[in-house]
Amino acid sequence: MSEKIALVTGASRGLGFALAEALAPAHHVVAVGRTIGGLEDLDDRIKARGGSATLAPMDITKPEAMAQLCRSIHDRWRGIAVWAHTAVHAAPLTLASHMDGKDWDKSVATNLGAMGVLIPYVAPLLGAEGLALFFEDDQAGRKFYGHYGTTKGAQIALARSWAAESEKTGPRVRILSPAPMNTTTRMRFHPGEDKDALASPYAEAARLLAEVGLA
Repeated sequence: MSEKIALVTGASRGLGFALAEALAPAHHVVAVGRTIGGLEDLDDRIKARGGSATLAPMDITKPEAMAQLCRSIHDRWRGIAVWAHTAVHAAPLTLASHMDGKDWDKSVATNLGAMGVLIPYVAPLLGAEGLALFFEDDQAGRKFYGHYGTTKGAQIALARSWAAESEKTGPRVRILSPAPMNTTTRMRFHPGEDKDALASPYAEAARLLAEVGLA
């Protein structure tokens, strides 16, 4: 690769947005998200920092779209240096006995199912030297978190398996723990929370990237 490429899935808002911005201009950022307006705002901020981005308004739950994305990355750049995966579906908090079927399906598809597609596609792009980043939010087993806690916990379990498997061969797989942040996801779960008491996604992005030597 003649330039470092960072793939950020879930880049249109929250931590993914902040990570994508922080990774530029040291990396050309491939920003994947479903909110076109958010991706365009990200592109403006990256350009303002002297960086560049390729916007990919795609749904990570569509295997054919992810296959096209990864093939395009391979054909253009041959590989990537970093993959930061932040895409998540935050279904409303509810009793396990009252979970909505559509929200359950979307949680499984976004938070877990997409991982089973993305890891096999992205691993060859990372090669032995690349770095994959996942972000823990341990709500598994907490009351009312049936949708999110179960599927997010399973996502991290899969990431841990990959990390253990690739420890000697690469790529590096790291699971990071962000502080509670002022994000849309957090506000869905805690609408009355004092935002001033929460961390900024930008501050957390800088801290987490420094933790893995990318700041």
